[in-house]
Amino acid sequence: MRRLPDSKISMPEHPELNTLHTSAALPAKGSVADSVVIIPTYNERENIAAIIDAVQALPVNFDIIVVDDASPDGTAGIVREKQSQYPGRIHLHERKGKLGLGTAYIEGFRIALKDPAHKFIFEMDADFSHNPADLVRLREACANDDADVAVGSRYVSGVNVVNWPMGRVLMSYFASKYVRAITGMRVHDTTAGFVCYRREVLETIPLDSIRFKGYAFQIEMKLTARNCGFTIKEVPIIFVNRVLGTSKMNSGIFGEAMFGVIRLRLDSLFRKFPKKKQPQ
Repeated sequence: MRRLPDSKISMPEHPELNTLHTSAALPAKGSVADSVVIIPTYNERENIAAIIDAVQALPVNFDIIVVDDASPDGTAGIVREKQSQYPGRIHLHERKGKLGLGTAYIEGFRIALKDPAHKFIFEMDADFSHNPADLVRLREACANDDADVAVGSRYVSGVNVVNWPMGRVLMSYFASKYVRAITGMRVHDTTAGFVCYRREVLETIPLDSIRFKGYAFQIEMKLTARNCGFTIKEVPIIFVNRVLGTSKMNSGIFGEAMFGVIRLRLDSLFRKFPKKKQPQ
């Protein structure tokens, strides 16, 4: 780890983490997409066109659902332009205002599940903090490595974070340590927002019962998946701080997560969860 002049930190590069390693043949590029990426947006006009292009350039077909919270900067208009460029691949779901990250993903999940072709459903940020190339690695973990949930993990192989302020790195890292201690989850990056779910996971989890909207949403989804009996696998990634646009993180969102974890732990002890269906 080295300190940069502006008091941000950068980790040594690990090229192997961002290389596409697959153990099985990929589906033909021209085939119907069995994978869909949900991208929540609020004022992402500087990133949204490029992130859509990057996903569509991958060697696997991915549909995209953009859930936009009435961005005043015209993000939705750019998505509409991309819909004409990639017919049938881009779905725009426009909401009436800033309603929270968790509800954006829940609504995106419901839209994704309406298409029976979607076997793998992803969460991803719009700002390139998540490398679109890693979508293929997450899909591989669920398609061929027996994972039900694949988490793009910043912390499973050290601290793979580039250009975050030191305070935010420490906050995120120790937040995951705290969540592991309280919940007993064997996940190093409990707050990660780069995730692939097998369809069965989202069909089993009672989405109406997911209560958190912010940072804690990611913790609640992973913990609920575990409580339902699903297998979670972490895939090492390098997380890069956004270059364009403004971060949506704030202390209120972080506080929701810290206090919400205790409530989630109590739920785990006293609530009955639907269970993963076992093969006949």
